[in-house]
Amino acid sequence: MPRMKQFLTVSLLLTLVTPAFSQTKESPADQGKRDWKKVDLSNRSSDHLMFQFGYTGWTGVPDSIHTGGFSRSFNTYFLFDFPFRSDPRLSVGVGVGVGTDNVFFEHTTIDLKDSQQIKFRRDTITQYKRYKLASAYFEAPLELRWAKDPEHMNKSLKFAVGLKLGLPIDLHTKARVTRDVAGNVAYVLKEKDRKFANNFRAAATARVGFGN
Repeated sequence: MPRMKQFLTVSLLLTLVTPAFSQTKESPADQGKRDWKKVDLSNRSSDHLMFQFGYTGWTGVPDSIHTGGFSRSFNTYFLFDFPFRSDPRLSVGVGVGVGTDNVFFEHTTIDLKDSQQIKFRRDTITQYKRYKLASAYFEAPLELRWAKDPEHMNKSLKFAVGLKLGLPIDLHTKARVTRDVAGNVAYVLKEKDRKFANNFRAAATARVGFGN
C-alpha cells in the first residue's frame, strides 16, 4: 500500500505539471518569430542619397551609325523610405533625381536642327578628339525594398526592385574638334535641341547589395 500511495502521488504530480510545460513550450512554427512592431528604427539609414554610374549601350544600331568609346550614364537621386509597420524588413522608396546618358561616336556627325528627324551622317573628313550625344531626364524612382536587418541597414543584406519614370530636360551634342574641313583647329562645337528627345521614358530597375 505505501508503494501504491507513492505511485499515485507521483502520477498526480506529473498530471498537473505536464499541462504547464505544454502551455509554455513554443511549437517549432512559433520559434524564431519576432514582433516587428517593436523594432527600433530611430537610427535607420536607408539609401536616401543614391548615385549610379554605368555603361550605356544602344541595341539594334544600324550600320550607318558608328558608336565608339566608353558610353556612360551617371544618375543621382534623393529618396524617402517608408517601412511597412507590420514588417519593417519591407519598405517603399520614393524619390526624385536626374539621369544622364552620354553616347560617344566615331566618324559621325549628328544634326539636331533638322525639322523632320535627328540625322546621323558619316564624316571622315573632320577630325574629332571626342563627339557625343548627351541627354538628361528628370526622373522619379519607385522601389519595393527588402532588408534582412532593418535596424542596422549599413550592415544588412538588401534587395530592391522598382521602376523609374522620366521627362526630358536636355538633349545636345558636344564635339571637341581637332581639325575641320576649313583647317580650323582645336575648338569645341555644341548643338542643343531637345525636340527629338523621348517625351517620356520608363525603366525597370533591380538592385542587390550589402551595407552601404
